[in-house]
Amino acid sequence: MPVVPGERFVFAGVAGRSLIASCNNLSMLVLASASPRRRELLTQAGFSFIVHPAQIPEEPLPGEEPIAYVTRLALEKAQAVFNEITEASANETRASAGVPGPDYGTGEEMHSSLQPLAVLGADTTVFLDDHILGKPEDAADAARMLRLLSGRAHFVATGVALIAAHSAQAAAEVTRVEFLPLSEAEIAAYIASGEPMDKAGAYAIQGRAARWIPRIEGCYFNVVGLPIARVTALLQSMPC
Repeated sequence: MPVVPGERFVFAGVAGRSLIASCNNLSMLVLASASPRRRELLTQAGFSFIVHPAQIPEEPLPGEEPIAYVTRLALEKAQAVFNEITEASANETRASAGVPGPDYGTGEEMHSSLQPLAVLGADTTVFLDDHILGKPEDAADAARMLRLLSGRAHFVATGVALIAAHSAQAAAEVTRVEFLPLSEAEIAAYIASGEPMDKAGAYAIQGRAARWIPRIEGCYFNVVGLPIARVTALLQSMPC
């Protein structure tokens, strides 16, 4: 798939859920991520939310393209956390009513009680020549990635997904990032700082790597880990 910097890929009404009138009654936004960068960006943008990290496998499927990969993971993270919260809520309701057993009630009952809830999932990856560069496994892997990025342009894709009682929406944002050539000494010093080790592509644009990035095309916040304008648009279009 040809990549256009700044292009947004929107997948609305996934999982067979319909899109209807926008909802203005959202009372709880849940971020299905442990990323401190995503928490900071949501807070900076003025959103109120709670954090409930998703625990799912994050390996790409065989032959999976980068945009499909981050979109799938965003949806899976949001869905996993939504399911955990709805099951916990159903258990509490039944326990308070003195009803034993694992029955979580009907889907309609659960959806009715959880309509104000929306779960936001996100996943970010770096890709170069259609090869996904995730988080490095160790220092040697980080050095390998940084050598690949050195002196070249690459792309950063973030998938975002919103799961609510009657809707599931997803989108992906892509940003083109240019890197200056890196020396082996620069790569070694950067790895020694520890910054690359939990970052997709082994760098942080908001950190020390900023000195090697002369320009980008597209959303800066997308490279940090969350395209805030795209998330805002999804929230504004979320059906009740």
